[in-house]
Amino acid sequence: MSADRKLEARRRALETRADILHATRAFFLSRDYLEVETPCRIPAPLPESHIDAVPSGTWWLQPSPELCMKRMLAAGFRRIFQVSKCWRGGERGTRHLPEFTLLEWYRAGCDYRGLMPECEELFQYVSEALGIGSRMRFQGRAIDLATPWERLTVDQAFERYASVSLKRALKEDRFEEILALEIEPRLGDPTPTLLHDYPLAFGSLARRSRTHPELAERFEIYIGGLELANGFSELTDAEEQRRRFERENEIRASRGRPSWPMPGKFLEAIPRMPESAGIALGVDRMVMLFADAASIDDVVAFAPEEL
Repeated sequence: MSADRKLEARRRALETRADILHATRAFFLSRDYLEVETPCRIPAPLPESHIDAVPSGTWWLQPSPELCMKRMLAAGFRRIFQVSKCWRGGERGTRHLPEFTLLEWYRAGCDYRGLMPECEELFQYVSEALGIGSRMRFQGRAIDLATPWERLTVDQAFERYASVSLKRALKEDRFEEILALEIEPRLGDPTPTLLHDYPLAFGSLARRSRTHPELAERFEIYIGGLELANGFSELTDAEEQRRRFERENEIRASRGRPSWPMPGKFLEAIPRMPESAGIALGVDRMVMLFADAASIDDVVAFAPEEL
């Protein structure tokens, strides 16, 4: 198929994409969120064992706007959102692009459980704006966006869907493998799933649970087997965050990957952050959902191989 015909074939999905972005902005502006823009090129990415940042000179292209947005929280901005381009090395597949679009938002005075209903309301708002309503189809699956969505702990998900227990998966270092292959494809059908309370080792920048210290206050959104978003109560302990970053760099080194520098200004800002919650949502995947697209290539103007 010629390049022009490929673009024409994507017209409807690209129109849906534009409508989703318009509705998303309207949703947050109606709730007194401030739309912000932060730099795409940063001196230090988040030290995460499973994400490779893309170099840009002696700096990096952001894998997420998270660091700068949290510094804004620390400076007193209480409700902020951003739609931004992000980059991650080595990510390519039917649901992954090395350059992609993220929606992130943060809210002070809120924890991860307080953020969950807002996620439900965002999807319902966008669906109504598109004229779809609460009932839709995605890749042959009937999906009902009506609330309440399913709340499922990670431990419960392993009990229900996995071939091994959560404890054994952690012991054998197979947590991510089992989650991706056995659990995720079965989530969010027919009702979206909010998968929550992750083992602390997979807490990333999430706060440790105050009632179950072996867990992190983190959740992810799944609809029709598609992972769409990752959110949590924000960690405000700078020393614990530094230790987690150091541990992530140790894991990277053990796998032959380069270590990342510490994001010093972010670590300095952490103690000034209020209690808050935030979430990153993949816009391209959201468009896949509402456009009923089988591949992420179908919802962007150009896939990288077409450039």
